[in-house]
Amino acid sequence: MNRINVTVWDEAEGAIGPYPQGIHNAIADFLRASGQFNEVRIALQPQSEHGLTEDVLNSTDVLVYWAHCFHHQVEDAIVERIARRVLDGMGLILLHSAHASKIFRRLTGTDTDRLRWREVGERERVWRIEPGHPITHGVPEYFDIPNSEMYGEQFGIPAPDELLFISWYEGGEVFRSGCTFKRGLGKIFFFAPGHETFPIYYMPEMQKIITNAVAWAAPAHIPAITGGKMDFIRPEASV
Repeated sequence: MNRINVTVWDEAEGAIGPYPQGIHNAIADFLRASGQFNEVRIALQPQSEHGLTEDVLNSTDVLVYWAHCFHHQVEDAIVERIARRVLDGMGLILLHSAHASKIFRRLTGTDTDRLRWREVGERERVWRIEPGHPITHGVPEYFDIPNSEMYGEQFGIPAPDELLFISWYEGGEVFRSGCTFKRGLGKIFFFAPGHETFPIYYMPEMQKIITNAVAWAAPAHIPAITGGKMDFIRPEASV
């Protein structure tokens, strides 16, 4: 079994929409069922230190982060703690409205609130545009989400390292819905579909993409980046 340890983080702890045990449990359930990971645990915003203590993050290889409304309530010290771990190699999967989270803003340096949105339950068609990428492995060329929240361009993010998915909506809007970034030693994947009103995380295509993303984002366990003043050591003269 792969030794990847996953933490699924959620801003809420109770039932929401079609998720009687919460979105965090719905995500954790299919990650566990995949059999690909060593441990999948849950951390919640209402917990002490938002459930993301030093010990939890230091033993997390990939953090899956779902959020929608309460970004401003996340303590800045915890945001910096997450950012340090990402720079040191921890993977970060940002779902749905986590584009507006403090951690995404911290790591991308942009105002990601600048997008169009509409919540009327319209159809979303998700197009896979990079078929050779590990995150898109086994995902069809496109799939339809019957009812979704619309996110539309312009999306205030830096150019992603890789654009893997684009979404089209019934109203005609399009959106860069699946993007990767690298920060320090860490890999980041933002994936937009997943509004809490609709049972989107029960869809097999969604589960496949998120499971693939967690495996892709796992750290390579290369030595950490070090810095600071170094002594000068004169090389010995060649004979």
